[in-house]
Amino acid sequence: MQALRIAPRIHIFDTFKEFADEFKIGKNDLVLTHEFLYEPFMKPLGIETNYIFQEKYGMGEPSDEMIDAITAEMKKIKFDRIIAFGGGTIIDIAKLFALDIPDRSIELFEGVVPPVKIKDLVLVPTTCGTGSEVTNISIAELKSKHIKKGLAVDQMYAEHAVLIPETIKGLPYKFFCTSSVDALIHAVESFVSPKATPYTELFSLKAIEMIVSAYKQIAEKGEEERFNLLKEFAIASNYAGIAFGNAGCGAVHALSYSIGGAFHVAHGEANYQFFTEVFKMYNRKKPVGKIEEANRVIANALGVDPSGDVYGALEILLNKIIAKKPLKEYGMVEAQIIEFTDSTIANQQRLLGNNYVPFTRDEFIEIFTNLY
Repeated sequence: MQALRIAPRIHIFDTFKEFADEFKIGKNDLVLTHEFLYEPFMKPLGIETNYIFQEKYGMGEPSDEMIDAITAEMKKIKFDRIIAFGGGTIIDIAKLFALDIPDRSIELFEGVVPPVKIKDLVLVPTTCGTGSEVTNISIAELKSKHIKKGLAVDQMYAEHAVLIPETIKGLPYKFFCTSSVDALIHAVESFVSPKATPYTELFSLKAIEMIVSAYKQIAEKGEEERFNLLKEFAIASNYAGIAFGNAGCGAVHALSYSIGGAFHVAHGEANYQFFTEVFKMYNRKKPVGKIEEANRVIANALGVDPSGDVYGALEILLNKIIAKKPLKEYGMVEAQIIEFTDSTIANQQRLLGNNYVPFTRDEFIEIFTNLY
């Protein structure tokens, strides 16, 4: 049994310039990024390389249509190494571009074309949530199927994962919140996953402690306090990425793809809607077991009694950081409770296999109903 795999080499730099100098970015590279990141971080350095700005091919999270449009442009460029400098969308797309990608990326997601790696990959996240820089997972909306789907293959591991807290400073507060809560969810879900090992648990537990502690500081001192904690959030997100990259995530992520695909809700925000409701149900179904240890860890970080309503207390803290909304506010109608339940069961078995305990169809319906 494999206990832990960390595929990329992990680097931390104080500034983007330090990274650019050490990695010697040049004409044999392709940088996938945003123009709003290129202007402050790359343009002043006069780096001569190949650039693709993702926003020219579509906005929001990755879709097969966006990926296919960028693929057509990428194939005009000769390069040996791809550098992703951006958030989860940029990183997920770049993982695919390290492969011999077909003109129709849906063929990779549906297994029609096998994954073959042909480029070196360097991932530089500018958010503090996905942890995607250390995972082999890429997620995209398949427009023709109206679903989000993940591809997880070892060929998408990066050679290098690079943390630069300086680059997180420009992240608007809402996106800071939804990305960092995603990291917290990665840590908690991977901790109770049946695939967890003593090694992954170390990363999960440390990420939980760091993020909850930092959230308490922000709740006490105000949102500007996050600027004093960027390195902590970057490292905690990376820890959580290592944990879930090995142990996986479960029902929270599986359920979130329903509203993410239907209403274009950002990944972290969609996960947030389902987080505590799923864990309350875990507690009801199997209160004795790994969930007890998770409860103790979260309770200790919060400073509350682990025998009490731990997830209610966590909700109080999280709502001070960013308020959770009823699903109907995203445009969901009551009839979609059944539709989304059946779609989750049909399309998200890769994730549902990582549940702390299995859920029945009626229990999925109950979760959607409670959140509606």
